[in-house]
Amino acid sequence: MVQVSKKVRKQEWVAQEEMDEILFKKPSFKEAYDALELEFAIINTMLDAREKKGLTQAKLAKKIGLQQSAIARFESGRSNPTLAFVQKLTDALDLRLTVVPRHAKR
Repeated sequence: MVQVSKKVRKQEWVAQEEMDEILFKKPSFKEAYDALELEFAIINTMLDAREKKGLTQAKLAKKIGLQQSAIARFESGRSNPTLAFVQKLTDALDLRLTVVPRHAKR
């Protein structure tokens, strides 16, 4: 019989604010975080619109002919949606997706 020994390490919890402070000091982390800003802005806007309309993921999915799991993956950031998918969502949520030049005058 083989005996297996395991080292047990005590788990320490760190507050989110403290973790953010540690991580954002790393240039590579901040760069990666900033690169996701647009993605999460789109997701959060659509999530807020869905909730304001009183739609569940399942009701929204049915409205646009998809499975609830597709909406869940999108809202959690675990998918790489096509423009057609995003357009279906924006139409169903009465939103408009607009692209403007970065240096456009507003």
